Amino acid sequence: MPQISLQQVEKSYGSVRVLPPLDLELNDAEFTVLVGPSGCGKSTTLRILAGLETLSGGEIYFDDKPISALEPKDRDIAMVFQDYALYPHMNIARNMSFALRLQKRPKSEIDQKVQTVAGMLNIGHLLERKPAELSGGQRQRVAMGRALVRDASTFLFDEPLSNLDAKLRAKMRTELAEMRQTINKNMIYVTHDQVEAMTLGDRIVVMCDGIIQQQGSPEDLFKSPVNKFVAGFMGSPTMNFLDGELIYKDDKMWVEGDGYSLPLSTSLSSKLEHTSQRSIYIGIRPSAFKTLKELEGSKSLAEITLRVVVSEYLGSTSVLSTRCGEDEVLVEIDSVRPIQSGETVTFGIDPEDIMIFDRKSEKRF
Repeated sequence: MPQISLQQVEKSYGSVRVLPPLDLELNDAEFTVLVGPSGCGKSTTLRILAGLETLSGGEIYFDDKPISALEPKDRDIAMVFQDYALYPHMNIARNMSFALRLQKRPKSEIDQKVQTVAGMLNIGHLLERKPAELSGGQRQRVAMGRALVRDASTFLFDEPLSNLDAKLRAKMRTELAEMRQTINKNMIYVTHDQVEAMTLGDRIVVMCDGIIQQQGSPEDLFKSPVNKFVAGFMGSPTMNFLDGELIYKDDKMWVEGDGYSLPLSTSLSSKLEHTSQRSIYIGIRPSAFKTLKELEGSKSLAEITLRVVVSEYLGSTSVLSTRCGEDEVLVEIDSVRPIQSGETVTFGIDPEDIMIFDRKSEKRF
């Protein structure tokens, strides 16, 4: 498998710049996920890699060999599209084997590869059907199978699960994760769904406005986001952000805002000790809030009182939409003791779970 390198890659449509100069290294046999909101440039990056879009500047290298001048068929890449792109007049076997037949591979080799991949994807019993006779999930498996039979060095996935319902999407996500363990190839996956990104990716690349905000393992991005955008994008439910002011009280550094006053951890206080900026953003994940029962005997937890507006019961957990002053705060707790709408509840927060972001640059301290 090649080491893929994008160096100062640019893409513009007329006067509209979609990708500013972009540098990205894609490691050998790694499952890399490009994630970000719609319009951030992730699909454009994938299509440039596939050769479906021409570069406006820069170069792409496969093992130090420039490939931007090569036709898509010469790049040893297989792609799975968002809309499946199956041929309606061909049965599933012929759809899957189309690229191999264009290459004039021996019929025995084609049949063997189709049967092997169809078995892996559990669609062996569908090979004689037409795409119109299949469900959305089955058609998605066929689209993946068509890519896999090519045995290319690199597989590109452009939001392949976005057209599926929630239950089927979760099932296909699991199957993709299992498939990843058996196929030692470069895989580059584009999605706007951060749950998919965290479930599937060895490495996640978070993009916004064509710029890479941060890249790393799912755990790195969740626990150590570099800025407010990454912190808010990674994690579900999304992180809470509140306006705050840094103050000294009782020989400690605190952050205060509309409806709350919270002490900061010693490690965070030392980072903020020499900053001249006092107006900041505070970030707290919904899962960081503890109930009164969990507060018992835990003097180290800071307390915050919130008014519950909506309580969403999700089975083992509940997500509460609460108010802190005039701001909405999401709280994720277990459902052992249901909390009703309209209640005023005191929660505890470990100071280590509080993040502080610069008001101007939005970078995390």
